[in-house]
Formats: sequence, C-alpha cells, structure tokens
Amino acid sequence: MPQTQEEPDASARPGDAVTVRVATLADDAALAALDGDSWSPLHAVTPRPVPPYGPYFDERHRPDDVLVAEAGGRLLGYVRVVPPTPLACNRHVLQINGLAVAAQARGRGVGRTLVRAVCAEVRRRGCRRITLRVLGHNAPARALYEAEGFVVEGVLPEEFFLDGEYVDDVLMGRALTD
Repeated sequence: MPQTQEEPDASARPGDAVTVRVATLADDAALAALDGDSWSPLHAVTPRPVPPYGPYFDERHRPDDVLVAEAGGRLLGYVRVVPPTPLACNRHVLQINGLAVAAQARGRGVGRTLVRAVCAEVRRRGCRRITLRVLGHNAPARALYEAEGFVVEGVLPEEFFLDGEYVDDVLMGRALTD
C-alpha cells in the first residue's frame, strides 16, 4: 500500500491535513479502541465488545490490510480490505471488511477519503473489482458507497436478526477498470 496520501479535511484542526497511510503494528491498540468505541447495531452483527479491547490484528487481519486516516497525530478512522475468498481464481477482487470513523470526525469527509484511498490502493494492486457487505438499514454507509460508485449487486433478505428485527445483508461492488 502507498505510504501516504494527503487531502485537506474539515475533521482536522486548521492547518492539519488528513493523511492516509498503511497501518503498522504500533496502531494495534488505537485501532482496537476505535473499533470497540465505534460499535453500533447500525453496522455490527457481532455482540457489543467490552473493554479492554484488543488485539485488533490477528492472523487474518494484518497491518498491510488496513489504511488509517489521521490528522494532527490523532487516528480518525480506518478501512480494512481483504480477499473475499482464498481462491486463486478470485484474486482480482478485494473486499472492504471494515470501515470506522471516530465519533468526533464523522460527517467531515473522513469516510469518503478512506473509501477513495482504498479504491486507489486496490487498483494499484492490480485488482479489477472491490466489493463489500453492508446492512440494509445502514442508510449513511449505503449513501456513501453509492456516491463513490458502488452499486447493489445482491441482497440477502432478512439475513440477520438484530435488536428484534430482521435486517437485509446488501452486497455492493464497484469495477476498478474505469
């Protein structure tokens, strides 16, 4: 993954640029805390995590799989991308497997910056497609992905039972050959 990309962003203090970089092992605790603190039934199908959180990285989720956004030395968000399957015939596709933005940085373009950065990275790796799964009731995430060129490619109706309601699992994707 590229070392840095910079883009001005309203979530930073005046003069601070949002920088997107590859995660390192040193980010483990901050990523675990962000992941735990940003848990919501709007996007999570797993039980609410209980502090202390961590570790974030494991054998399936390595630092090279994660881009982090930061400004002024503060971690603002992350996006994780992984192969959807271990099959060689599927290597041309990567899947967003997590995206989180710190509460204080939401609504200020950090998520959009991360989505754009990960699409560029996936394209740089030579992949032709990027996919993701999003809960049907997560309107803010779906709007972001649609604005960034993702389209609904399938729906698994009532795939999850969350907080007393059945929720669809929406499959979205985007070609990166344009």
